[in-house]
Amino acid sequence: MMVSFLIAAVGAAMPLLYATMGELITEKAGNLNLGVEGMMLMGAVMGFSVGLHTGNPYLALLASLIAGAIGAAIYAVLTVSLMSNQVVTGLTLTIFGTGFSSFVGEGFMGTAAPAGIKALSTKIAIPGLYQIPVLGPILFHQDILVYTGYIMVIIVAIYLNKTKMGLNLRAVGENAAAADASGINVSFYKYAHIIVGGAMCGLGGAYMSLVTVPVWQANVVAGRGWIAVALVIFASWKPWKALVGAFVFGGLNILGLRLQSMGIHISQYLVDMLPYAATILIVIISTRKNRKEDMNPADLGVSYFREER
Repeated sequence: MMVSFLIAAVGAAMPLLYATMGELITEKAGNLNLGVEGMMLMGAVMGFSVGLHTGNPYLALLASLIAGAIGAAIYAVLTVSLMSNQVVTGLTLTIFGTGFSSFVGEGFMGTAAPAGIKALSTKIAIPGLYQIPVLGPILFHQDILVYTGYIMVIIVAIYLNKTKMGLNLRAVGENAAAADASGINVSFYKYAHIIVGGAMCGLGGAYMSLVTVPVWQANVVAGRGWIAVALVIFASWKPWKALVGAFVFGGLNILGLRLQSMGIHISQYLVDMLPYAATILIVIISTRKNRKEDMNPADLGVSYFREER
């Protein structure tokens, strides 16, 4: 029973993982984007729409990536080029994404994704790794997007810590003026990573609408974008910690259903509250961090104006 719960928790973690990694690299560039929920919803509805009309799962995923990237590009123009308030712009993006998904998805309400899309949820056992006791069936008998999530964490970790571009990105987030003075193109790094981060968020939304709940429903993301923002803090802006945090919160999201299947009767409202209560707890604990490596990028949320350098 516990193994089956953990297997389901890994799948439930993927939307959070993609969104958390997208927000993590955005914040590494020094921009706080609170529009994660909106970008996830844009990716969810566009992925579902394209999947419904084409039956091609890969075109559906591409559409979700593009939708999330476009949402992030709008945010980037406003905050990087026009230097608008990052918090207000992010909140506005969430409102926009929510309205956009409701408008586009109105005609799809209750419609199931076509059979071709179900290929995304097919479980694939990784030879050798699947035979590892306990962990093998949990981690290595999952769908293709779960394995893509694992690879994404590894690539982002290597990129941030072992490459010149990753070092430049961290420099932009820590002190944009100093990075600019050293010859780093601050605007390029901000735009590139904000847009890539948005694409990841869009993919997280598509996982919800194409794999987790392959029937279109309003607000399919259900607040996971906000949890992802808190998970970045929980992870101390480190990719591998984001993976662990996503697994934990993925388990909390499905805990209610598992308790009911075990015959344990507890208020569904109480169980649904747990991920958000844990999110509040994370934010409180984050204020107690003292180590420099656990702190947010120094220039996070600060718009850079070159003429003030």
